Amino acid sequence: MRTQNTIYLSILVIVVAFSFSGCKKFLEKDLQGTLTQQSFPVSPSDALLATNATYEAIREWSYNAGGFPIFDIMSDDARKGSNPGDAAATVGPYDSFTHTPTQEGLSSYWNGLYVGVKRANVVIEKISSITMDENLKTRYIAEAKFIRGLIYFDFVRSWGGVPLVTTTDPPLKLQRSSAEEVYALIIQDLTFAMDNLPLKSGYQGANLGRATKGAAQALLSRVYLFRHDFVNAEKYALDVINSAEYRLEQIYTDANGINGNNGTESVFEVGAIQSENTGGGGNQYANTQGVRGTPNRGWGFNRPSCDLRNSFTAGDPRYNGTVINLGDTIDGVLILGDGQTPKITKAWNGTDSVTIEIQCYNRKVWVPGDNTITQWGHHRRLIRYADVLLMAAEALNENNKPGDALIYLNEVRKRARQGNNSILPDITTTNQSELREIIFAERRVELAMEGWRFWDLVRTGRAPQALDSLGFVAGKHELLPIPQSEIDISEGSLVQNPNW
Repeated sequence: MRTQNTIYLSILVIVVAFSFSGCKKFLEKDLQGTLTQQSFPVSPSDALLATNATYEAIREWSYNAGGFPIFDIMSDDARKGSNPGDAAATVGPYDSFTHTPTQEGLSSYWNGLYVGVKRANVVIEKISSITMDENLKTRYIAEAKFIRGLIYFDFVRSWGGVPLVTTTDPPLKLQRSSAEEVYALIIQDLTFAMDNLPLKSGYQGANLGRATKGAAQALLSRVYLFRHDFVNAEKYALDVINSAEYRLEQIYTDANGINGNNGTESVFEVGAIQSENTGGGGNQYANTQGVRGTPNRGWGFNRPSCDLRNSFTAGDPRYNGTVINLGDTIDGVLILGDGQTPKITKAWNGTDSVTIEIQCYNRKVWVPGDNTITQWGHHRRLIRYADVLLMAAEALNENNKPGDALIYLNEVRKRARQGNNSILPDITTTNQSELREIIFAERRVELAMEGWRFWDLVRTGRAPQALDSLGFVAGKHELLPIPQSEIDISEGSLVQNPNW
């Protein structure tokens, strides 16, 4: 197993530091023994702690769309999961697009993202005045700007324009910035990060897992892809590829599994250790989705859909790397599942009884072990090299370079077939329209259950057709509603998204 990410810290100190806005006086005496934002960060060691705290923010349960992988559940790749009655009123509405501005999880997601923004702002604003190694100081600021850019990209995809907070002392009332303004800040932050962060090979030991130049370039490529700026999407994806810092794991399951933690395919991941405590280094993301029942590895939410299961070409090894079926044996563990969940759910379509759901689980969050605690050690991949290759292929095809696009598309397919040349043959067509659809389909099976399918449908305009039968309404469900609690608190300065 590769070196674990060791950016784990004393969160008690950090939370106290970031939670107090600080009073100058209390009974005319300075606060004693209390860490305030006036006294933190002030030293090189404080600067490290503050920077590490930005990473902790993206390990929080609420960072994951309020705790549940709702963007998989809102796509055609997944269903709510768990047993039928579990969280039916809270998570279930995302499955049927019946969620509302007061839906549970929305405010948690919103607030969790702003916690991350605040922690990044502390680093960006406060450590510039600390006397310390200037190169290290610049790197810390670049790491924080990467995290802030990452978080605002989550914001703008989820809600469109949101209030931009770029200082530790913002006004009490903030207006929504436009999506264009949010994207401008994202690009500015990521460009600074790209110019000031080391390559992945520049980190060793305890620093593995920190943001890198390649991570910033890859995220810039993704941002430009969402902006339909295929020229820049191509440029930054090829910068990552030509850096020779990354390559595909030989075994597909290692791309998201423990053997690939901080590995050659990982461009940026959320590191974690096996602890049932986020502040202590654990991440509940995989526990939320782990196999329910026997073995008891988690809650069983986010179950692969029948539509996703049927999208794999016969014999594609990525199917078994994505779907855990009842009766499978993984790492010597027999999967029996949850007795309170139907093995097969059928429904009448007007002429016949058809299967609409099968009890199965997300293979990509599996962590070897014999209890639920091990699941807390899953390293969630936010950017992996296979995605960069497919972003490059998509951008190159849109830029009328289909021959170059084939190189990177077929590299992904070659790894997927695991040496079996009877399956997944190389793609040869250079027809732009045909290749566009092939690349899109390849993204689905390669990146399934990793949180990208819904966004790929939205950014390419395919969501209304693909998700219509699930309840998706064009002009509404491309964005989440702003939490009603936030609108109420703002006293009207925040305006709700269209049709909500």
